Amino acid sequence: MRILVIEDETPLAEQIAERLRGEGYVVDLAQDGPTGLHLAQDYPVDLGIVDLGLPGLSGLELIRRLRADGNRLPILVLTARHQWQDRVEGLEAGADDYLTKPFRMEELLARMNALLRRAAGFAHPVLTAGPLALDTRAKRVTVDGAPVSLTAYEYRLLEYLMHRPGEAVSKTELTEHLYPDEADRDSNVIEVFVRRLRQKLDPDGRLQPIETQRGLGYALRAGLDEGPP
Repeated sequence: MRILVIEDETPLAEQIAERLRGEGYVVDLAQDGPTGLHLAQDYPVDLGIVDLGLPGLSGLELIRRLRADGNRLPILVLTARHQWQDRVEGLEAGADDYLTKPFRMEELLARMNALLRRAAGFAHPVLTAGPLALDTRAKRVTVDGAPVSLTAYEYRLLEYLMHRPGEAVSKTELTEHLYPDEADRDSNVIEVFVRRLRQKLDPDGRLQPIETQRGLGYALRAGLDEGPP
């Protein structure tokens, strides 16, 4: 998952970025409104964390412009303002949730996970597809209740697909959401991760959870309860 953090307080922005990267997220940083708006409009972002008090362009105006353009990016507002009117104004501008400074990183992560699940149509922190379950809080995967050991990148790839069940996701999109810009984005590595996931999730070939859609990419197969087609 790719997270855009728009925060002009450098120590806080770096603290957030460090924690998110430690949790397996790809993070882009912006320290003013115009740069943040550009990244939100032009980069493949899954969620935005937006401070209201930004230089150049306020967080409220940034959100209004995104929503006016039809951008449905989930947005979590950070604000040092404690008046309820300020929080309401942020939500009415189009933000999905807010967090008042100072805050604990655990709450930030919990609210982020909730917004990402909601955007994908999931209400519960455990995403399921037939016997396959992915706990977004514990970062744990099970099949029929048995734990499956995944590497960090295997987990991230599976999580991205499970947020989009039945939807074909190209290798280009997967690399954009799994790797930072400066990383070596070799699409062949995605093929390796998918092959390993298939082996670990479905060693006997019963589920066939990840299907290849020729010319389109990979998809978490809908109807896992019925077994392979």
